[in-house]
Amino acid sequence: MRIAHTESSHGWGGQEIRVLTESQQLIRRGHDVVILADADSLIAKRAGGYGVPIETLRLKKKRFVEIRSMATAIDRLRPDVVSAHSSTDHWVLAVARLFTKHKPAIVRTRHVSAPVSRGIGTRWLYRSGCEAIVTTGESIKIHLTQDQLVGSEKVFSIPTGIDLEVFRSQGKTSARERIRSIVGIDSSAVLFGNIATLRSWKGQHDLIEAFARITEKLPQVQLLIVGDGPQAKSLRELAAQLGVGERVFFAGHQQDVRDYFDALDVFVFPSYANEGVPQAILQAMAYGLPIITTRAGSIEEAVSGYSGATIVKERDVAAIAEAMLRAGQAQAALQTTRTQTTQSEDGRTDCSQEIRDRIGIGGMTDRMIAVYERAISQYNSS
Repeated sequence: MRIAHTESSHGWGGQEIRVLTESQQLIRRGHDVVILADADSLIAKRAGGYGVPIETLRLKKKRFVEIRSMATAIDRLRPDVVSAHSSTDHWVLAVARLFTKHKPAIVRTRHVSAPVSRGIGTRWLYRSGCEAIVTTGESIKIHLTQDQLVGSEKVFSIPTGIDLEVFRSQGKTSARERIRSIVGIDSSAVLFGNIATLRSWKGQHDLIEAFARITEKLPQVQLLIVGDGPQAKSLRELAAQLGVGERVFFAGHQQDVRDYFDALDVFVFPSYANEGVPQAILQAMAYGLPIITTRAGSIEEAVSGYSGATIVKERDVAAIAEAMLRAGQAQAALQTTRTQTTQSEDGRTDCSQEIRDRIGIGGMTDRMIAVYERAISQYNSS
């Protein structure tokens, strides 16, 4: 197949990473793949690092210039199917197809759990402007189908997968040593961590407030925050204001996050909105980390069956702090005694083969290929 992905987002996060990692897998299986994105977007700038071809075009707003740019690209590239990933590029693509000579099938992937409008424009876009819709979690599929915005036969829940050959532990001690030149964490600390884009709904403010509540009882704890985004400055200010600035380490954006996961004792992901299945949750599971998280989006679906997960109520700082205190005490005890029960000596949880099969990228790619083939067949026969 010749597959084009469109992405109008100019930011960076799990959605853009999924587009690129899926593209990688499709290329490895012999498919012809290209990403269509605005030249100013981060996905366009970082696609080369994933070995994925990029074609730049004007893709910022829902305007005539974008429609014309998209139509020109479609007629030149002649893809069998185009996979749209954001509202703007889906709208531009669906309108452009009305005017192109080449008519590809369209698949829309809905990555986040934000509410979808029921207006006439959205109904046309989801019913006539695509042949299939993919969601990254079952809860998002339910939201789209519960009042017949679209029929359930058109929507496929395909959670994000990760490459388990890439995300595998090389040892906590060595990982900490490798990142100490970037963040001065204590090699013997009980280290909590969060790896995500620094956006308001990701809950890092709640995390820092919860962390500040446990430092008196756990003097050996530190917090590592990896990522960048619009909340970076306010998070640093909050840590200083709460008197934990010397215990909270900000690593900024990191292209390769493997050592940062591997260095942690506990992963905390207190997001409260706009989630599908976060890749960071899956990556933390691959490392066997204890996880403290919420039910936002499809997170509960992602951690189903994983014994190392603790779920708390969204925006409940007291509950987050209590879970962190328990997890921190358990990790401190392990560091002191080096005993083990069902966990290894570094306090990590055994990630079962069943879970690994579920979160692996191979299964996700198989299912995406099946949806693309179905969409092409359906569109060509209509």
